[in-house]
Amino acid sequence: MKVLITGGGGFIGHRLARELLERGTLAGPDGAPAAISAIKLLDRAFPPAPDARLTCVPGDLSAPGLIDAALDRDTAAVFHLAAVVSAGAEADFDLGYRVNLDGTRLLLEACRGLQRPPRLVFASSVAAFGGDLPAVLDDATTPNPQTSYGAQKVIGEYLVSDYTRKGYVDGRSLRLPTIVVRPGRPNLAASSFASSIFREPLNGVVCECPVPESTGIWLLSPRRVVDALIHAHDLPAAAWGVNRVLNLPGITVTVAEGVAALRRIAGEAAAARVRFAPDERINRIVQGWPVRFRTPRATALGFAADPDIDAVIRAYVADEGLQVS
Repeated sequence: MKVLITGGGGFIGHRLARELLERGTLAGPDGAPAAISAIKLLDRAFPPAPDARLTCVPGDLSAPGLIDAALDRDTAAVFHLAAVVSAGAEADFDLGYRVNLDGTRLLLEACRGLQRPPRLVFASSVAAFGGDLPAVLDDATTPNPQTSYGAQKVIGEYLVSDYTRKGYVDGRSLRLPTIVVRPGRPNLAASSFASSIFREPLNGVVCECPVPESTGIWLLSPRRVVDALIHAHDLPAAAWGVNRVLNLPGITVTVAEGVAALRRIAGEAAAARVRFAPDERINRIVQGWPVRFRTPRATALGFAADPDIDAVIRAYVADEGLQVS
């Protein structure tokens, strides 16, 4: 089986590739486990490739001809993670639409020409929701994005569903919570602070948090999101039915609760490294996002959230080999 991961040079994409290499199989067209023979990663930059089965295809998703170079005729699985992130898409309107919308359409069109319709997993976002929201959202809540990024993700969901309806792909869209804790450096995502308030203090660096401590976050750990992407792929089409969009489970954590957990795990000195430096632009975006969900459909399909924020932080500490007091 051949696999394509767009955004494969990013943290989640590369982690997904490593997990797939370790597992060695994905569900094939008949539902039986099929051996993974090759994985292509499409992105603008990449960490070192850990396995000969990985091929890196550098470039912008929306660049003419790039997807055709990355997508073999017999590719059977596609994970579409590439995107200009939230604040970046809001700051550069044209770039956001070129990559997040036009790039998605180009990918779907390329999949349409494959030997057989591939299973395609699209990473959407809870930024699909906004405006006047109920206290707790559920699977019946209507998307109402209040950012360009959110709008682009919702349009992507509809495209994936329509290409699925026409039989061009076997698509599945997952609305991802904020992924915490991401290693590395802060990025342009409005949600970047949600990792920074843990990552920087645990690495001995001061973090300037742009939102109030009362700000809530609907989050999921990297381990759980990679599991969710693979599980979404391996579920049979019949399990999805005609509704190919899913809100993933997560946990609700306020910044204050996160700092308290950081204190429990790493001590007062680490917690004291979180400083508050209000940024109205970031705060305006974040405050429009949903904080609490009921996700009965995802639970019934076998998706799972993290148990609590302490487990999320401890998983990051373990994955990064950090020493805490």
